[in-house]
Amino acid sequence: MAVRTIAFVCAIGAGLLAGLGAVLPGDPALAAERTGALPKAGATDSLPVATDVRLGGDDKQTRFVVDLSQRIDLAAFTLADPYRVVIDLPQVAFKLSPKAGEHSRGLVKAFRYGLIMQGGSRIVLDTKGPVRIDKAFALAASDGQPARLVLDLVPTDRASFLRSKALENRPARAAPAKQSEAPPKPSDPRPLVVLDPGHGGIDNGTKAASGEMEKDLVLQFATTLKAKLERAGKYRVAMTRSDDTFIPLSERVRFARAQGAALFVSIHADAIPRSEGQAEGATVYTLSENASDAEAARLAEAENRADAIAGVDLTAEPDDIANILVDLAQRETKSYSVQFARTLVGELKNKARLHKHPLKAAGFKVLTAPDVPSVLIELGYMSTKDDLKLLTSAAWQAKTAGALAQAVDTFLTPRLARGRNN
Repeated sequence: MAVRTIAFVCAIGAGLLAGLGAVLPGDPALAAERTGALPKAGATDSLPVATDVRLGGDDKQTRFVVDLSQRIDLAAFTLADPYRVVIDLPQVAFKLSPKAGEHSRGLVKAFRYGLIMQGGSRIVLDTKGPVRIDKAFALAASDGQPARLVLDLVPTDRASFLRSKALENRPARAAPAKQSEAPPKPSDPRPLVVLDPGHGGIDNGTKAASGEMEKDLVLQFATTLKAKLERAGKYRVAMTRSDDTFIPLSERVRFARAQGAALFVSIHADAIPRSEGQAEGATVYTLSENASDAEAARLAEAENRADAIAGVDLTAEPDDIANILVDLAQRETKSYSVQFARTLVGELKNKARLHKHPLKAAGFKVLTAPDVPSVLIELGYMSTKDDLKLLTSAAWQAKTAGALAQAVDTFLTPRLARGRNN
């Protein structure tokens, strides 16, 4: 069972609450819609169901409508860099077309939806520029029409957008719990391995042409790997997520550090744009300020956008990667990360398909723990038919997880021996 820190719960909760009372202008009736906290799901076991969604209007005014099985409360706010509109809802079951959100209209380029935390769903609209929420309201079912969520957007300029943001009466973002330099020694002395299934919740990651989602495949693989590591009995194992929930990148790193992890493994499945041809096989990445090649740089940039995809206010996050990289250069952590990456490639060589250049480096935010050896493994390319067939195979997942478990054992066994001899 995955372990989540109280710090994570507090931090993500605060992030969701940022702006709940800030942007619900317009109709006086909306005052009744405003809440000072994330709306909660009703007392019944059945979740509200979103049955249809549509965009209307043009570049002068765009309306976003969601049809629902019952009326629900909402909270909406805007974010910049990139420009987004975020709609927070109680937990909703989205029964929408697989293509929903992929098409542009008016002021909206695209949108996505999903779970942001247990009890809370989120819709994020990517906009073509700065916008203002003109109206945001919910309607009950009436006269044969379903309940609805309605959002009207109008364009604005950046200066006006930023002025309105500065005036928002948004709750202060909760500071993450301070981590001690040396976490208390756990009662179980076995080394802790933290597995990090990428993406989750509203962030689907890569989506195959046939519909498979990266977030689901990597969670399946991480669960298989966790079972193999635990079966050996030599290590404690924790996962940053064990269900379809979004976890901010910084919280994944904080979790590993707070637990005093001996190793952090982030698990993903890549896709390559059609314009770049085809690629296949697994790749293991370590942290570096300078990407090893253009593909590594592209991937790091894409993976680092996860928080923006989920509607996290990136302006509230310190940009301290450069400082961490300097710190890494002064410690053994970076060399340990590279050592484990090489060990992992060696174990995978005869058991899984490898990329022609299986060892790479780039500036992945999720690898920035200065005191935890960390790697990111791309299991394969979901955009490549043969790789996707393997990624969705339980037999392949078991074999590859076995190779990864062996790499963990090869890497950590000397440390266990040193610990026994101390």
